[in-house]
Amino acid sequence: MLRGFKAQCFGVSVDTAETNRQFAKSLGLDYPILSDSDKRVARSYGVLSATGFPHRWTFYIGKDGRILDVDKNVRPNSHGSDIAKRLAVLGVSRVETESSRRTDK
Repeated sequence: MLRGFKAQCFGVSVDTAETNRQFAKSLGLDYPILSDSDKRVARSYGVLSATGFPHRWTFYIGKDGRILDVDKNVRPNSHGSDIAKRLAVLGVSRVETESSRRTDK
């Protein structure tokens, strides 16, 4: 679903790199989960709650590094399709495939 867009996807967690690797492997994820074990990134993005746990938010960042949008209402059961819909709304280009080249002619 997300592979159809010219976009990079990755997660960030305050867990250790090894914990993130094991978690990604257990779910068969094909994108990296970056470790922010010192919580510096979480603080700088404003996602660290008063309890020290990060909120689960999705940031859409443009090629120029600016934040285009933030989803503060992440729903795990539909998150993949929610991201795809938002990428389309934001005008993110789709990856050209062999079938799309044939239909464009």
